[in-house]
Amino acid sequence: MHTPSPLRIGLFGIGLDAYWSQFAGLKERLEGYVARVAAKLGRPGVEVVNLGLVDNPDRAYAAGQEFRRADVDLIFLHVTTYALSSTVLPAVRRVRVPVIVLNLAPAPALDYAAFNAMGDRTKMTGEWLAHCSACPVPEIANVFKRAGIRFHQITGVLDDDPVCWREVDAGVEAARVAAGMNGNRLGLMGHTYGGMLDIQSDATLQSVVFGTHIEHIEVDELSALRGEVKERAVADRLREFGEAFDVQADCPAEDLREAARTSVALDRLVAEHRLGSLAYFYKGTGVPENEATIASIILGTSLLTARGVPVAGEYEVKNVQAMKIMDLFGAGGSFTEYYAMDFKDDVVLMGHDGPGHIAIAQGRTKVRPLDVYHGKVGRGVSVEMAVKHGPVTLLSVIEAEGGRLALLCAEAESVPGPIMEIGNTNSRYRFACGAREFVNRWNRHGPAHHCAVGVGHITERIQKLGELLGLETVRVC
Repeated sequence: MHTPSPLRIGLFGIGLDAYWSQFAGLKERLEGYVARVAAKLGRPGVEVVNLGLVDNPDRAYAAGQEFRRADVDLIFLHVTTYALSSTVLPAVRRVRVPVIVLNLAPAPALDYAAFNAMGDRTKMTGEWLAHCSACPVPEIANVFKRAGIRFHQITGVLDDDPVCWREVDAGVEAARVAAGMNGNRLGLMGHTYGGMLDIQSDATLQSVVFGTHIEHIEVDELSALRGEVKERAVADRLREFGEAFDVQADCPAEDLREAARTSVALDRLVAEHRLGSLAYFYKGTGVPENEATIASIILGTSLLTARGVPVAGEYEVKNVQAMKIMDLFGAGGSFTEYYAMDFKDDVVLMGHDGPGHIAIAQGRTKVRPLDVYHGKVGRGVSVEMAVKHGPVTLLSVIEAEGGRLALLCAEAESVPGPIMEIGNTNSRYRFACGAREFVNRWNRHGPAHHCAVGVGHITERIQKLGELLGLETVRVC
């Protein structure tokens, strides 16, 4: 499985070197601000490349070279006082990563009485300069806009400002997800479900926007790996099934053995190709070995999904990308679609056949036997689960008009109540805007009929991801 490198965040503060000889202690004070920001940005899995205070164009050019050598994923620009835009542009222009401008005051407000009582206007000016972070931000924004540099501004207070720092944390988390998507190895096995025009996707565009590596895999390879699985490995996987699932008594022993064999083979396939996600579909007609492989794949793909290798059926490239994003955010990301609308309870029933994200299930996931896979070839065992009751977020990666990718999301609640016990994933979702209005708003943007669902309300973080990747992000509820 592809393991992303630690997220590298570049950080620099800005100032004006002409001030240092005029205002004693100002430079050291501003350097202290930058050090406090660096400490707040630091966390497991994140490497902060702190270049300190940049105060003239020569130092700015050198900073840009240092950021390029460090291969930073994102730059935080801490505006500590007034500085010339010519001191900022060289530090970021050639790095070509998004910039978050931190417009952070050192205190919620000046102590005006104490300030005006200082009596020394030079010292007063120095004190003012230590508080004037907002002053050069319009100048910086102007230059960034004209230079085509993607940036986002966060305004607040250096300390004791939870709103500001929650937004910073969301930006860091979004950058970590973007870095995780970059270089993720997505396996595509089989072919698209014939006739589903909405799910067909430009795979090259996925690589361009997200940095995804596409690995094309033949079903025959998985079938061959199944033939090499030893009986002991099958027995071990059957015991794992008993621990991970609530296996129903009417599941045929042979179907479970076939599922265990395929699950072991899938693990090997994922390891050999270092996959971080997988999308598949195959009719399986004409080659009995391949039909048996695909018919027995659901339990193994559900285990993979729960372990951070999301698997989407029906060769849904866009949706496995959405599932991977949700998983990297720690929200899960289960394959889903509209099942029905319950106007009496004002909920939308959503789920899907095939893999489910068992790590975000309400209770244990049931394994049930099916005599037929609707619309597909084969029969065997499948999973039945509902997503944990509580807040959830839906995400779809869509191809908007003109071939552009965009992110479509909504927040809802997974609520208890009756579901269809048909051996599929299935949940009841209640939306603040109401079921009818949600469906109208969601469909208005032309997504494919699949989406990913994860636990928690994380649209704020998804919106930050969209900003970092230059994608339009639409929240409908």
